Amino acid sequence: MHAPDDPYQYQEVLVSPMYLAGSNGTGEAGFAPVAHWPHQYLDEGPCQLLVTSPDQRILIGWFGDDFELWKISAAEDAFSAPRWAATFNHVTPAEMVAGLTAALVQDYDEALASDTPDRFLTGPTVPWRDTVRPLTDAGWNLDGAAELGTVEIIAPDNQAGILIDRRGYGSDRTTVELWAGPPGWGTRAEATFTARTPSHLIAATAAVMAKSTPVVRERHQVDRRMQHLVTMTPVASATPIAEAQVRRAPTPLDVRRTAVTQAVHRAARAPHTAADLRVMAAQSRSTGAAQKRTAPSARLPASSPTLRRGR
Repeated sequence: MHAPDDPYQYQEVLVSPMYLAGSNGTGEAGFAPVAHWPHQYLDEGPCQLLVTSPDQRILIGWFGDDFELWKISAAEDAFSAPRWAATFNHVTPAEMVAGLTAALVQDYDEALASDTPDRFLTGPTVPWRDTVRPLTDAGWNLDGAAELGTVEIIAPDNQAGILIDRRGYGSDRTTVELWAGPPGWGTRAEATFTARTPSHLIAATAAVMAKSTPVVRERHQVDRRMQHLVTMTPVASATPIAEAQVRRAPTPLDVRRTAVTQAVHRAARAPHTAADLRVMAAQSRSTGAAQKRTAPSARLPASSPTLRRGR
C-alpha cells in the first residue's frame, strides 16, 4: 500500500469521512462497549475471539483472517438458532461495529433492569424509514434508480449507502446492506443484516456512518486507492494547541504538583537538611492525596492478545 521507505507511513492521521477509513487491523473499538462481557480466546478454528452476553444469547465473533471479519448474532437462549445475524467485512471500520455492540449492551442492560422483553429480539419494524432515519436526517438521499423492490439511500459524496431488499422470503436471507467505498477487495466496506434484525440496531449502526467525527489511523492503513476520497490531517498538528490550552488553564492540583516537584528538585541538589526532609514529606502527602482523588482509567484486559488483521 505504501513504499517501505515512506517516512510518513506510520504517521497517525485523522481520517474523514469515517466510513472510508477502513479497518485499523484490530477490533478494539468494536469490542470496547462489551469489554465487561465474557471473552473467549480461541486457538483452533477461524474465530479468534468470541465475546458473549452473560447468558450467551448474544454472540460477537472476531474472525481475524477472514473476509467476514465480524459475525454477530442473537438468539432466544444459548441453545437456540440465531434469530438474526450481522456480518462486517475486513474493510469495515471497527467504529461502525461499535454502533451495533453499544446498542446491544444497552438493550441487554435495559431488559435486566426492567424485566421487559428483549429489544434485541423484537424484529424489524414495517416502515423501512425507521431503519434509515439517522442517514436521511443527516442529508443522505433516496436513490430513484434503485431496482424494483429495493430501497437505497446514498451519501452526499456518493461513496456510501444503505440498500434494503424487500424481495423474497426467508428469515436467514440478507435484507439490509450498509456499504462504503468503491467496489474492490480492499476498498469496499460491507455490513449485512438478515431479515429479522431489529430495525433500531441497524439504525444504530447506520448512525455512526452519519457522524462527521474523524477517526485515527496510521497513514499506511488507508488504502492508496481511497486517499483521494478522504481528508487526512496529522494528529500531531493538534497537539501544540491542546498543550497551550492546558498551560493557560492549570488546575489547582496541577499547581500543587508543580510546586512540590520544583521543591523536590531543589532539595535533590542540596544536602538533606531538616527543611529538605519536610519538603519531601510534603511531596509524599500530596502524591498520596492525588492518587486517592484520581479514578483509575478503564481499559481492556491487559492479557488480551493483539488481534490479527484480516486480509
